[in-house]
Amino acid sequence: MITRRSHGMKWIALMAAPAMLLVGCAGESGGGESAEGGTIELTLAHSYNPDQPQDRCGAQVIADEIEKADVGLKIELFPSSQLGGDADRIASVASGDIDIDIQGASALGAVYEPISVLDAAYAFDDAAHLAEFMESDASDVVIDGFAEAAGVYTLGVWSAGARHFTANTPIRTPDDLAGLRIRFPGSPQFLMNAKALGAQATEVAYEELYLALQQGTVEGQENPITNIKSQNLAEVQDYLSLSAHQLNTNLVIMSSKWNDLSEEQQGALTDAVATAVTEVTTCVADDEEATLEEWRTAGDWEIVDDVDVDAFQDKAVAYLEETLTGESLEVFEAIRSTSSK
Repeated sequence: MITRRSHGMKWIALMAAPAMLLVGCAGESGGGESAEGGTIELTLAHSYNPDQPQDRCGAQVIADEIEKADVGLKIELFPSSQLGGDADRIASVASGDIDIDIQGASALGAVYEPISVLDAAYAFDDAAHLAEFMESDASDVVIDGFAEAAGVYTLGVWSAGARHFTANTPIRTPDDLAGLRIRFPGSPQFLMNAKALGAQATEVAYEELYLALQQGTVEGQENPITNIKSQNLAEVQDYLSLSAHQLNTNLVIMSSKWNDLSEEQQGALTDAVATAVTEVTTCVADDEEATLEEWRTAGDWEIVDDVDVDAFQDKAVAYLEETLTGESLEVFEAIRSTSSK
């Protein structure tokens, strides 16, 4: 379970300090009620579609758990980028126009670069390592830094599945990437990951990926299984290589509206996110298992299980330790310090 509840009092203090300067002694009842004394309505936005785990097992679970808690809160969901793209929503959370958002770590790097390191290649060994890191004091360096830089509270973090390579040739070792044009997203951390893995990165919009593979503009790509399935990439690729070279990390973030909530409401919201973290993790694992079994049975493409993950990880970690600097390097070293390897 990946939440900040176990050592989150410093977080509440970080978020509350600016609010105290503004409200002073504005009454002894604290937050938790609207101006009319009724239910506080919170907006929760994200970019995922309703059939994806981040929505059906994440955002929807948070809303349902808050409704069951009956603490004077209600969450209204806005999936599928209804309230804007990632960059727009990050700004809206910081300004308080959106209360809660679900964002990828790389996208959040636009406002606090070191947090994008959560998406670094092989930073985490697996989802369990991510959970261990987030529960440890080692994560304070990035989560506290994000709060101080952006004024945004982190309610929880989950992995939406590992990213894997597809291509028309099997990819078992870093050498197999030589000479292949591999599509990577255009964010700085993803492009750094490509170099760390030894790949020749080509930027292609996600919406244009299928056509780019079909026409040979790129020869391979990398994505989590849920995206590979939704894009029907088995139709235009021959091999899925289970490299698990990056976790897709999502952060559930909240604006300074956190300070308007009572302690009971804050606790209910934190618990709701904790439940969603567990549900998303289970949903992702179940979805991936079912999809892989479906693909193996249908024989639409070859699934490469014997990827030399250690070779990839050794190469990537060495590159990142040499390339990252400042706070970003500090975050990467903090993550690796909690590895069991």
